[in-house]
Amino acid sequence: MTPAQAAQRHLGEPLTYPLAGLLREPSGTVRLYPVAGVTIDVGPDLLLADPIEGTVRITRTNRGVLVHGHLDTALASQCSRCLKDIEVPLELEFDEEALPSIDIETGQPVNASAEPDVLRLNGHHELELEPVVRESIQLAEPIAPLCREDCPGLCAVCGEELTGAPHEHEEDLDPRLEALRAFMVDSEAGSH
Repeated sequence: MTPAQAAQRHLGEPLTYPLAGLLREPSGTVRLYPVAGVTIDVGPDLLLADPIEGTVRITRTNRGVLVHGHLDTALASQCSRCLKDIEVPLELEFDEEALPSIDIETGQPVNASAEPDVLRLNGHHELELEPVVRESIQLAEPIAPLCREDCPGLCAVCGEELTGAPHEHEEDLDPRLEALRAFMVDSEAGSH
C-alpha cells in the first residue's frame, strides 16, 4: 500500500492509523496525527455536542507502539439541577500500549495469549483508536453535570427555576405530620 493509499484509507476511517511503516522504524520514532472534526458513536444515552479535536502521538517501542492522546470534545447533556440543555466540555488524555497481532517481518500471527487484554493492532498493522476514545469519553462523562456551579435548581413545590426573583410558597403540611409540628414547638419552648 502506497503512502497515498494509506492516507486515503485513514481519511475514510476516523481514528484508524496505518502503522506498518512505523513498525519498521527504530524504537523512539514518533508520528503525530492531528484529529479534527471527528464524530463517533459514543454509546447509548450519550451524544457528542462538538466534534473530537486534538492530537494523537504514536511512538515506536521495542514491543509495539505507545499511544498518547490529547483530545477535546463536548457532550450534549442536561443540568442535573435545573434540567436545562447544556454542553459539557471534555478534555481527554490517554496513554495506551498497542502491540502487533501479526509479526511485521514474517506475516505470522503473534501469540496474544500471554497478554490477552492489551490493545492490539489489526491484521493490516493499523491502530484502531475508536474504542479507546469512546471508553475515554464514557469515563469522563460527569455524574451530575451543572449549567453553572451555583445553579440553585428547581423548586420542589412548583417546579419553577429558583433563579432571579424571590420564590416562596405557603407551607402545606401533610395532616399526618401535624403532630410533629407540635413536637417541634414544645422542644423550642423547653430550650429557653
